[in-house]
Amino acid sequence: MPELKTLPPHLTAADRVILFDGVCRLCAGWSQFILRYDRDARFKLCSVQSPEGQAILRHFAYPTDKFDTMLYVEAESCYERSDALLRILQQLPRPWSGLSVLRWIPGRVRDWGYNLIARNRYRLFGRLNACRVPPPEYRQRFVEHI
Repeated sequence: MPELKTLPPHLTAADRVILFDGVCRLCAGWSQFILRYDRDARFKLCSVQSPEGQAILRHFAYPTDKFDTMLYVEAESCYERSDALLRILQQLPRPWSGLSVLRWIPGRVRDWGYNLIARNRYRLFGRLNACRVPPPEYRQRFVEHI
């Protein structure tokens, strides 16, 4: 009998959610990029430090105390590292969607570059003291504010 997949907590089947490290400056910048260029509001954002983010991490069996990759969730599926990045870029308007051609680079090579940046993100870009509160006009775009 096939395994029955279930939706992560706090999400509906239609949700497309980007989980990000809310205290990482690079990740906060990525979130701002998504809010700016995702004009059709396809994506919702969720910090991994939030109770909702922690529940989603547990659902997919990711550690909740150490987070070293961006995750992208579509319904019951979860994508990480460069696969997540490219899947998100593919859904953004041009020119950003054009970057999805990078998927033709072997995953091991893409993830090597991704991991190099992810491991050094605090040193390269800095760390915030706390997760930023989304501006009122964007609150509905965050899972924490459904």
